[in-house]
Amino acid sequence: MGPSGSTLVDGPEDDARWRTAGDRIEALLDASAAGGAAARERAEQLVREITDLYGAGLERLMRLAVRGAPEVADELVADDLVASLLLVHGLHPHPVERRIADALDTVRPYLGSHGGDVHLLDVVGDPGDHTVRLQFSGSCKSCPSSAVTLELAVEDAVRAAAPEITSIEVVAQESNTATVIPADSLLSRVHGARHAPAAWHPVPALAELAPGEVGGFRVAQTTVLACRVGDDVYAYRDRCGSCGESLAGAVLHRRMASTDVVLRCPRCHAHFDVVHAGASIDGTTGRLDPVPVLVRDGVLSMALPGSPAESVA
Repeated sequence: MGPSGSTLVDGPEDDARWRTAGDRIEALLDASAAGGAAARERAEQLVREITDLYGAGLERLMRLAVRGAPEVADELVADDLVASLLLVHGLHPHPVERRIADALDTVRPYLGSHGGDVHLLDVVGDPGDHTVRLQFSGSCKSCPSSAVTLELAVEDAVRAAAPEITSIEVVAQESNTATVIPADSLLSRVHGARHAPAAWHPVPALAELAPGEVGGFRVAQTTVLACRVGDDVYAYRDRCGSCGESLAGAVLHRRMASTDVVLRCPRCHAHFDVVHAGASIDGTTGRLDPVPVLVRDGVLSMALPGSPAESVA
């Protein structure tokens, strides 16, 4: 408990620190190699001993906690840091199928906003060598930019929930044929010349957007326009899909006799459906370029090219 009697809770800075702990440990191990092979081996053995010690303690804590209150398991795995440690030590109480299904549920509303959905067909293979079979549905595949957001969201969710998977099979809805996509290259089609590799950038200021509000953010050297519709936040690159100019000053409107929310370009007055992948509603082919927005480690984050350290809202 803190001085005022309130429970201490880690903030976004703590989440970011622990998320990169693995990279720091690896850097220290690499540095130990300067002392020769024996020094590197001793350093690795030290890490293993400490990891095994804390793993054994964590296993006993989990066993005691779940024995006293079985429902506490769900509360523990709802914390990203705790869940990741349980995965490392093979102590996660939920099977891989449930973890993937739960992870897809967290991104399904976002995929639906882009006209698509994803379904978990099954998980096959041996422990540590799992293949996940998914099926995409909906219309978002017809839009290249929406396909990018869908694949990025799904890849991130699946890899975070089940790091032990080795491949993903995407089963086409029409032909029911499968294409095996290695987990590490799920996004290879969008990491080419037109789309640089993306990283997740925390943007805490997104949470401050009021319903119906539109705001501009500078993230990873990219200007992004974000808006809140109800409880959901949608983001697009700051470029009108019709005239190509900045959307600075754009506001949200509701279409007459409809609940659809549209964004109007302040320059050419083109209208775009912000809830459904920024599609034009004026009968033109132009559309906005969506930027994925997901809650990661409890913080609203955007997926854009560049190092997460560059994020500035």
